[in-house]
Amino acid sequence: MKLSDFKYSVPEKLIAQYPTRKRGDSRMMVLYREDQKIEDRPFRDILKFLKKGDCLVVNETRVFPARLTGIKDKTNAEVEIFLLRELEKDLWEVLVRPARKVRVGNKLNIGGVITCEVVDNTVSGGRVVRFTYKGDFNEIIDKIGKIPLPPYIKRETENVDKDRYQSLFANQRGAVAAPTASLHFDKKTIKKISDMGVHIVPVLLHVGLGTFRPIIVEDLTRHKMDSEYFEVSEESAKKINDIIDKGGRIVAAGTTVVRVLETVATTDGHIKPDNGWTDKFIYAPYHFKVVNMLLTNFHMPASTLLMLVCAFGGRDFIFKAYRKAIREKYRFFSYGDAMLIL
Repeated sequence: MKLSDFKYSVPEKLIAQYPTRKRGDSRMMVLYREDQKIEDRPFRDILKFLKKGDCLVVNETRVFPARLTGIKDKTNAEVEIFLLRELEKDLWEVLVRPARKVRVGNKLNIGGVITCEVVDNTVSGGRVVRFTYKGDFNEIIDKIGKIPLPPYIKRETENVDKDRYQSLFANQRGAVAAPTASLHFDKKTIKKISDMGVHIVPVLLHVGLGTFRPIIVEDLTRHKMDSEYFEVSEESAKKINDIIDKGGRIVAAGTTVVRVLETVATTDGHIKPDNGWTDKFIYAPYHFKVVNMLLTNFHMPASTLLMLVCAFGGRDFIFKAYRKAIREKYRFFSYGDAMLIL
């Protein structure tokens, strides 16, 4: 497979700029891999495709307001600071814009309550900065930061995003992008899924900016994913393995869940508890060891997310579904509609 195999054009008007009025109001395209059939359903029909004894695995990462605005000392130039990950206490890897004007040794004032000094450059063109402040860092960031919307959402962050660009499973702070397949679930649907005997089990992957980083090589074997932090607890691993042993299906709520499960998968089709950093890049041909069903959104052209989905559903079948989605005006990307691959 080559990068050009995953390019397509999506009309700009189909790129969702806002969430649906209520969670769960999205459409859902259902793909049957075995007989290559496609159906159009409302998202709430997901209940009809689950059964007692199944396991819905969700990503419990929580998006934090990672976009900050700083003022350079001496020049008073405005700089955007995008928090990526904490390397050690108060030492962070960040992206800055405009990058050419931010050099090692520069100091930035953020909201009058935090200062940071640029102490190093990173391989990917970012910076390493050390923060100085009084009080609780997370509380300060929550007050002065902004939720980092994806670049294809052409507007500033609004109040609606504080709630809707966050899944109801969000529990552990650390992502700079939402695991968007989970955004469709409302409290009522979650309760119904649980009441019907489907096990809802959390894992963790803190989604990084690499989700949106373009691939620049035609040969996919030469692309390296950015590493992202993940956790699979002893409890979650035991529940998932018990369900596998009893013949239950593993339903992944999103590509981030797939990457976690495949990172910790064993050769006998189970998983092991673990934590650390994963740069797992999944593209065809690939043998999925754990996941039986995948809930996902419609993804950007030539993205690693689309490549994973094509590896799971078959490139030709997935592209057939995307062409249908464009014809029938499905909503695309993070705030868009859902796809369930059986």
